[in-house]
Amino acid sequence: MKKISSFWICIVIIAGLLFTANKCEKEDGPEEEIPTITDIDGNMYEIVEIGTQWWMAENLKVTKYTNGDMIGTTNPANLDLSDQDWGEGKPKYQWAYDGNEANVGLYGRLYTWYAITDPRGVCPTGWHVPAYPEWIILQDYLIANGYNYDGTTTGNKIAKAMAALTNWVSSSYEGAVGNIDYPAKRNASGFRALPAGIRWTDGEFDGLGISGNWFTSTNYYDDYDGIYWGCVLFNSSYGLSAGTCDHEPDALSVRCVKN
Repeated sequence: MKKISSFWICIVIIAGLLFTANKCEKEDGPEEEIPTITDIDGNMYEIVEIGTQWWMAENLKVTKYTNGDMIGTTNPANLDLSDQDWGEGKPKYQWAYDGNEANVGLYGRLYTWYAITDPRGVCPTGWHVPAYPEWIILQDYLIANGYNYDGTTTGNKIAKAMAALTNWVSSSYEGAVGNIDYPAKRNASGFRALPAGIRWTDGEFDGLGISGNWFTSTNYYDDYDGIYWGCVLFNSSYGLSAGTCDHEPDALSVRCVKN
């Protein structure tokens, strides 16, 4: 057997070391920084660029308006508000789901429409509660750019691409949020919608794990003070739905969009 030259042994060793160093540099290099914003309470939110818009990738958690005033709440959290005569007063409240503050970190808070449209503002500086047409811009962009679960560019099948990967009740419907089919489309947009549920006027908290419900700043009827636009995702649906809320103290989640 021929002896291997010590020169070539050294070359092989050096090449191996250089390859390893280069590999480590790539694997251990600085991670891409995720952009964030911070509210007046100090809560930090990851944000995501979708088309021409920047959105919060988490539900709002703030307990104060931007001037430092507290947003009201009730004691107990499930206080029935349905029989109250509001008169000229506006029900401006926020709650943790079920009154349990442990739910806020993941799901954010639920707000009444009057709270989120108060001129003092609830979103971080430079951001605002989106009007209904701004949600439609988001919806249309996702549809047109292949975010439908089946890859089509017509029809509204974008729910899976908007929804977070976890915490949704499972569903067997094709393309639904709660179905793990079409894995490449799951949260493809980075919006990370979560099923934070809703608080009804009578104090019942409902829908955790099943529905995500977000208020818009739009009043459905300009001449009628009491019906407001909302956008909804369900665990068993494949599209983003639009709806109206006609009870003043019903409370939904909020996502802010950049000015």
